[in-house]
Amino acid sequence: MTAPLTPPPPPHDDSPHQVRQAPPSGAPGAGPYEQDGPGMKTEVREAAVITVAVALGGVLLGLLWWWLAPHVPLVGDVIDKNWVVYLKDTEGEQAIGVDGTFALLGLAFGLVSAVVLFLLRRRGGVPVVVALGVGGLLGSLLAWRLGVWLGPGSDVLAHARAVGKGVTFSAPLKLGAKGALLAWPLGGALVHLGLTALFGPRDPEPALFGPQDPEPPYPHP
Repeated sequence: MTAPLTPPPPPHDDSPHQVRQAPPSGAPGAGPYEQDGPGMKTEVREAAVITVAVALGGVLLGLLWWWLAPHVPLVGDVIDKNWVVYLKDTEGEQAIGVDGTFALLGLAFGLVSAVVLFLLRRRGGVPVVVALGVGGLLGSLLAWRLGVWLGPGSDVLAHARAVGKGVTFSAPLKLGAKGALLAWPLGGALVHLGLTALFGPRDPEPALFGPQDPEPPYPHP
């Protein structure tokens, strides 16, 4: 009689580069492969809070701009019984200084807001950068309108009549170069991206073996 044959062992792969497949999303033990819907919702909520907080900083920027910006001197005169207003110093650079002051303050606020946000959160993300940019732009608009409102009135003829002929008075505070409004959002976004790239957390390198994978077999001599 012939002895029954022993079935051969099932084939297996002894490759040391074998990687376990992750369980499908929603299955037990899915771990990091779960859907990130709640995480994205949290980031959106955080981005909304960041936008509002950064935009409110425009109040301080507007006060500083109104306080530090140079005054543009004007003089009123009467010609043919009509009031005219002209620059006292036609070669002065006070108007350029007004725009430059706003731009420099915007860059400083962008730097400070980016550093504070990075220290508080220490991780990047598209929602954070967008919130920092949008909040900086809203803050710049708020600062601009607040500074104009706090400065001298826009009716220069009425102001000239009030102070009298030949008396120097300050021109309304205005922003001639509207591009200065972008100093805060652009500066803040660039600084935050740089800090995240230099000091942010790094993604771990993918491992060749899973946490429960056995060590690869080694051939016997």
